[in-house]
Amino acid sequence: MSDYDLILVGAGHAHLGVLRRWAMLERPSGRIALVSADTHAWYSGMLPGLLAGRYSAADCSVELQPICRAAKVELITAQVESLSAEQRQVQLSDGRQLSANWLSLNVGGQVAPLAQQGDAMQCLAIKPFASFLASWQTWQQSPKPIAIIGGGAAGVELALALADKVPRLSLFCAGKLLAGHNPGLHLRAIGALRQRRVRLREYSPISRIEDDQLFSQDELVWRGERALLATGAQALPWLEQSGLACDARGFVQVLPTLQSCSHRQIFAVGDCASLPGAAKSGVYSVRQGPVLASNLMAALHQQPLKNYRPQKQSLALLATGDGGALLAWRGISAGGQVYGYWKDYLDQSFIRRHRFSG
Repeated sequence: MSDYDLILVGAGHAHLGVLRRWAMLERPSGRIALVSADTHAWYSGMLPGLLAGRYSAADCSVELQPICRAAKVELITAQVESLSAEQRQVQLSDGRQLSANWLSLNVGGQVAPLAQQGDAMQCLAIKPFASFLASWQTWQQSPKPIAIIGGGAAGVELALALADKVPRLSLFCAGKLLAGHNPGLHLRAIGALRQRRVRLREYSPISRIEDDQLFSQDELVWRGERALLATGAQALPWLEQSGLACDARGFVQVLPTLQSCSHRQIFAVGDCASLPGAAKSGVYSVRQGPVLASNLMAALHQQPLKNYRPQKQSLALLATGDGGALLAWRGISAGGQVYGYWKDYLDQSFIRRHRFSG
């Protein structure tokens, strides 16, 4: 067993911010490691641009070894199989077992699978990104009609990015398209989907797949061979099995200090954490990074911790697949190429900030 002072589990947006801060400023003393299933951290905001052909895969990810080396953090590339919160032990898929005085979790979530009978329809979840991209490259060799399941920002951006890449595209929402966003964005998204000839069906929750058929309750709503799953995040099962206090959906309940409510030597941020007011969005995970970095430093040096306060409003920029974007801020909505340039600038700036040479 390997013992550490701190283990960062997962290479999410907040942990990237922590590593960058340590690389450029001061790093806590002690032995620190980052555990990641991939050698690269993918930036989800650029995935639609990648699928639309506007970015390459190399444009959309950060190599972890250089930033870890700059932060003097050991990189361990392996999948997490289980976690013991009481003992602060992490079991890896390659058989290794790691333990630490402090743990920080930034592992995101997974896409909930659909009940499926038969194998006539291929279902591809948009997470994890590396496996999604590998399967998508295979699909591109023989384009066929696709159904996208999920009417949130991810589903809308995927539909607009892929509209010109497949013969026919359908988007299914369990409720209202872009629920939770302002009415203006909702109408602009419907217009953009119609313009790109995407068939939209709201209030049509997909309950099951039978052979090559999608059903909403008992109604047959689509037939085909390929479906993309872009539904909301589901907690990774090993989180709830770890002994950590979790909410009804299996996400780790945390205090404003970002510490677990049940195990104060474990922090959790991003989509895997449950904190009132903090939405499961990359915007919130990025904002948690500086507070997490400060609190990990304080924890290792036995100093008081700060509180993270979620912003009440967040900017939404949805790529439209043609270089433009739709914008929503409070009750305002807009669309056009200028917002696409803005989104590109923000996305590319994130990648540049976290890239280190060597």
